[in-house]
Amino acid sequence: MKKPTLYDALEQFEAIEANVAKLERLCGDVESLIPTGISFCSDPAYEDKCRAAAAILEHMPAIDGWQLKLEFFDLDEIAQIRFDLAEIMEPAAEASFENSLQEPSRQLREYRFRFNRKRRQLIRHALDDAIDQVDRLIRATRPAIEAMEPRDSIPEAALAELRTHFKEITTLMGSSMPRPDRWNEMGRHLHFGQACDFDDVEHVDWPAAKASLRKSLYGQDDPIAVNVGDLRELIASKPSGPIPTKLNWAKLTEEQFERLIFSLIACEPGYENPEWLTQTRAADKGRDLSVTRVAKDGLSGHLRARVIIQCKHWLERSISPTDVALLKEQMALWEPPRVDVLTIATSGRFTADAVAAIEKQGQADRALRIEMWPESHLEMLLAARPALIAEFGLR
Repeated sequence: MKKPTLYDALEQFEAIEANVAKLERLCGDVESLIPTGISFCSDPAYEDKCRAAAAILEHMPAIDGWQLKLEFFDLDEIAQIRFDLAEIMEPAAEASFENSLQEPSRQLREYRFRFNRKRRQLIRHALDDAIDQVDRLIRATRPAIEAMEPRDSIPEAALAELRTHFKEITTLMGSSMPRPDRWNEMGRHLHFGQACDFDDVEHVDWPAAKASLRKSLYGQDDPIAVNVGDLRELIASKPSGPIPTKLNWAKLTEEQFERLIFSLIACEPGYENPEWLTQTRAADKGRDLSVTRVAKDGLSGHLRARVIIQCKHWLERSISPTDVALLKEQMALWEPPRVDVLTIATSGRFTADAVAAIEKQGQADRALRIEMWPESHLEMLLAARPALIAEFGLR
């Protein structure tokens, strides 16, 4: 069987979603046709709605083994149960039965919830790539905008590509994700396409939208497995033993390590507009991270510094002076705007010579400052953020 493309998969998801919408409408119709009180009767419209729902149900695939089930009562059966319950005068049983008539709608809500979560998994990589492309386009277009008047038009090629990625992201989101903050405003600014609109997109619309997209995309509400039923039992067992502080970095892939560092800066107060920087010519195929570090000064106001974070998931080797020199050279790829701080985050360590070179750089009268985040530093940061340790399974 030929491997399906993303387009093929989206087409299947769209068909399933259309069936879900049909079933939701049919279940609403079925519930509205159920008589109130005890009424022995037949209703062809009710029966046809039930048959139509059953026919659609045959085309609803399971989700992780969970199969949608819709069971409808015959109208005479409903009347008989109501009659029997009225005779025994059990209000609680009557209420329970009336609630059971809405069980198909509850089943559908469960299916839609699972469906939306699966769809987000499907589009995750494509949406990540589209976000990266918008970031790249904004950076690449900024120098041309600097020379323009506010009412001048954005360069046609850049504007067309921005509009394309905006539509692509909208298509990928479908109805499984809420529209991100300022999404409509960004669409309006791209429609007008002037230099002043670009400023709004770059500084207001896109940072807000991107933050919302990341939160929706990466399972903020997804559960983390827990192996205890009652915390009282855990405490009663009086657990003891050594407390390991070293994290199991080997559990992470290079991409997961980058994602961990991104999550670290994305959730931290004082850090704004985190983004991926894709450089296909990078020897290790890795991606740098960019973020604005904001410091509040009581006299001067807010001071902003552009920070580039290089992620090196190296378990077998340490960062050397040669590596540091190469990373410094790569900072030119991300200017303008100017890079103020280069942070090297690694799951390994720095050689003594590399530490000396970085300390010498810090003493020199140069704009670029270099910070080291070795494994020991990351472990201290994460110790104060246990949720991230659990999220990435580092114990």
